[in-house]
Amino acid sequence: MSLPVLDFIYTLVHLLIIGFNLFAWAFRATRRLHLYGVAVTLACWLILGIWYGIGYCPVTDWQWQVKARLGEQNLPNSFVKYYADKISGRSVDANLIDIITAGSFLLSIIISVYLNFFSKKSKLKAKSN
Repeated sequence: MSLPVLDFIYTLVHLLIIGFNLFAWAFRATRRLHLYGVAVTLACWLILGIWYGIGYCPVTDWQWQVKARLGEQNLPNSFVKYYADKISGRSVDANLIDIITAGSFLLSIIISVYLNFFSKKSKLKAKSN
């Protein structure tokens, strides 16, 4: 497989993971799967992060290896930062990107936990009254 195709596939995988982590809680059919997805992401960021640095993403690592072989240099630690820079045409503050990424992810987890565990209980209480 050519490196540009592999780079494109990794970009697509990244976008699918990000979209799933942010929005899969919104669909009843994917709510439980969303919890597993965010748990895996959190494990990569925190547990693998012990050895590779907090926020570590294996997909980013693999994609950056491909980009390096394609000649790209000075890649940021974050896929989101890379694409924010690419889309905006400027260097977006990495700390701002990290705050937005972590905040959005945390909000998604909170909503998912509520919908998976607490929303059902409150509906059952309402039906029994």
